[in-house]
Amino acid sequence: MRIVVQRVKRGSVCVGGERVGEIERGLVLLVGVHRDDDEDAVRFCAEKCVHLRIFSDETGKMNQSLIDVDGAALVISQFTLYGDCRRGRRPGFDAAAHPEVAKVLYARFIECVSQMGIRVECGVFGADMQVEIHNDGPVTLVVESPT
Repeated sequence: MRIVVQRVKRGSVCVGGERVGEIERGLVLLVGVHRDDDEDAVRFCAEKCVHLRIFSDETGKMNQSLIDVDGAALVISQFTLYGDCRRGRRPGFDAAAHPEVAKVLYARFIECVSQMGIRVECGVFGADMQVEIHNDGPVTLVVESPT
């Protein structure tokens, strides 16, 4: 799994002109599923994202997690995170999981984050989405499963 983690003041996602997810302070998580991902990858990435200490404490030091600040997560599926642009002008997506597999692991990721006590909003898997992100910092990181 590859996840782009963005600390945000707010974020939202629309599908077909209708807002389907919205958060205030928290994280926007753009989630790409690799063809070799499994339950272990999902759990690793969910725990890593929820426990990353990237929110400022009272001294201004990044020392608090999403749980510590009672933040929310906006989770968006993003197979293009596995786009290979090394050759040619059109990205290749061979490393991305097939949609039927990716959809299951994406849903499981949302479930894992939610089970850790985080309010989760999400986009619609496979849909054309418009994502609005108001970065805080900006703070942007990439989390990848070890496999």
